[in-house]
Formats: sequence, structure tokens, C-alpha cells
Amino acid sequence: MLGACASTTQPPDTANNEDSKSITKASPSKTSTSNAKRDTSSLQDLLNRVSEQQNIPITFLENGFKDVQNLSQIKKLVAPPPVSFQKNWRVYRSRFVEPVRIRAGLSFIEQNRAALEAAESESGVPHQVIAAIIGVETIYGRQMGNFRVKDVLTTLAFDYPEAPNQAAREILFENQLKDLIILCWQEAKNRQNSFNRCLNQSSSYAGAIGLPQFMPGSILQFATDGDGDGVIDLRNNRRDAIFSVANFLKVHGWQPGMPIYFPVIENDKTQAKIIELADGQPIAKITVAELIQLGILEPNNGDLLQGGVEPSSKALVVDLPSPGANQETETTYVVGLQNFLSIVNYNRSYFYAQSVADFAQALGYQNKSVITRERIEKLEQVPASKNRSTPAKAAKKDSKAKKLSKPLKPSN
Repeated sequence: MLGACASTTQPPDTANNEDSKSITKASPSKTSTSNAKRDTSSLQDLLNRVSEQQNIPITFLENGFKDVQNLSQIKKLVAPPPVSFQKNWRVYRSRFVEPVRIRAGLSFIEQNRAALEAAESESGVPHQVIAAIIGVETIYGRQMGNFRVKDVLTTLAFDYPEAPNQAAREILFENQLKDLIILCWQEAKNRQNSFNRCLNQSSSYAGAIGLPQFMPGSILQFATDGDGDGVIDLRNNRRDAIFSVANFLKVHGWQPGMPIYFPVIENDKTQAKIIELADGQPIAKITVAELIQLGILEPNNGDLLQGGVEPSSKALVVDLPSPGANQETETTYVVGLQNFLSIVNYNRSYFYAQSVADFAQALGYQNKSVITRERIEKLEQVPASKNRSTPAKAAKKDSKAKKLSKPLKPSN
């Protein structure tokens, strides 16, 4: 998973009782989820293993880490919230969907329209969604973190604060530290200064890097050379950042032309079922047709009848709680579709995904199907030998396609 937003000073709230921003997403290094205390490891042990496995001179590694520091302040930032902590959707949303960020987003779109539209054309991800993610993450590069990435990952790999999942988190961050070393070695090409500079680049308190806040493992797996110059630079090259965000969402199942979410119909008849379905699990388990039958969705909600959302499309009910009067909880509910889950893969938080959707709409995104029912009917009339894929099925097939462009050597 990508790391915590650099534009927030505290861990964002989540809708599923997990850490503020899961960092397990799509890293080449496999991690354990066991909560059992792992065997004692050390930075020197890791450097020795990486040196042997990757054929990197141990002197290179030891020189790069000779001044590494333990950062006590980030341990406070990743620590679990107190039991009394209340999630607050209204406050969370207000951090990101607000005038300063919206103005910056509109300016970013105008300045980078060609790159954004090219990425949208290639991936199917609306350019406003791409811009919204970069805006939420770093306010378009204004806040990319102020911790040295090697310090962050070393601290969290070998001195993670006490928590129920401490052992699993330490293993996870140790793998991210290994990925950082591999990333920097690929970039350095045997140059110690370049290697050290890469290790010393700034990151968020969770070790996320650049405009889109990718973790090292995600850079290795999903970052894309957007301008074709042979180098991936997520910190300074906006086109690389734009195409990398688009690539990530595409690989994680983005369905071109489909909405992100629908509002629910909440009344005395539907409330109990809505609460039951909002189980906090980021899994689409119920169909749009079933939600219509339950009265939770209107048949024509967001062009369900006229548009291209198939009745068989899977969805989930999302809860967005805020503190209410008299110590009660007031919860906003929406129905998330596959594109909602694609954003959840970027950051395992319902609050995050819905904030991105709302921010994208503030930037001009239309949260409805752009595939007409007439187009679906035409496709269905085509003989099987030519085309029997409906838009939703075609999008599902396309989600398994290769990355947008061949990832090349990352750059600081």
C-alpha cells in the first residue's frame, strides 16, 4: 500500500479500523501478516542479506547507512489511536475538499492538461481523479514530507511502536527498506553519491515518496516513465507522476466510463439493511440489482437505467461516520462500485476514497456512467465472432492488461 499522505500531520481516519494508511499494497516483497513476535533482526543483518542477494558491495550499503537515525517522532504518528478516538468524516473531508486545494487542483489541470488527457486516454481513468489523488497526497508537490526515507523505514522496520500488529508491521517495513535499497541501487549505477542521495530523499512519516506518495515497493512495481526519457522521477517530473497514478488505478481494476459511487436511499425501510451491509470489509459482495430490489438504490440513480452500469455489477455499502449530538454517531452512507475499490487500493481507507471522489467532482469530474444504454444494446447485438463483451466486462478484461508503459530506472 502507498504510504500516508505527506499533506497530513496526523494519520488520516479510516473506515475499517485499520492503520491510518495501510502500506502493504502491491510491493514486490512479500510480507507476513502474523502478529507473533518475529525473530530479532538488525539493520546489519538486512544489509548483509541484500548485499548477497542483489550483488551490491557491502561497503556501498554500510556507507549509505552509516548516519541513519532513529526517529522517535514518527513512532508517535504511526501508533494506534486511543480507544476513545472517534472517526470524523466531516473533519477528514474538510482537510482535502476545500478552496485552497481546489484552486491548486484546477491550476494543476490547466498546467498539465496534455499529460493528464494523455494518461486518461491510455488508462481510462478520468484526469480529474488523477489530479485529485495528487492533490490529496501532496497538494501538487507542496508537501512531500520532511523525513529522510532511510531513517523512516529503518525506524519502523526495527523499532515499530508497540501494537497488536507490531511484528507484521516491522516485517512489512523491513521489506520496504529492502525495496528502497534495490530502487536506489538501480538508480545509482555504482555511484556512491547518487546512491546516498536516493536514500536521503525526503518522504512522509510512513516512507512514501514524491508527488503521488508511492512506497518504494510500489515504485518498483507501478511507477511509469510518462515522458519516455528513460527515467522515472516521481518527485520532479509531473508527467511521470500523472502516468504512474493512472497506471496504478488501471492495474487495480479501474473501469473506464463507470462511476465511483452512488448515494443511498436511507429511510425507515432501508436503514437496518444499510447498516447490516456496511460491514467495513472492502469487498464488493452485493449486486446493483439487489440494492435496487432492497430499495437502497434508485433504478435511475446516476443513469442506472440509461447508463452503462450493469445490474450484475458488484458493489459495497460504505459507512462514513462522524460524531453527532449527545455522544451519538451520525453516519453518511454511499454505495461504492469497482472504481471506489480501485481508489481504496491506493489507500485502504473509505474516508480517503470518498474524499478523492468528492475532490475530483470539485475539479469537474462527472460521477456517472458515460457509456450509454444504446451503446450497450449495440454491443449486445454484435455476433459473438466479432464482439460479445459489454463495456463492464471489457473493462474487467482490460484491468488485467499490462502496465501503461514499461517501467524504467527510477530517479530521485
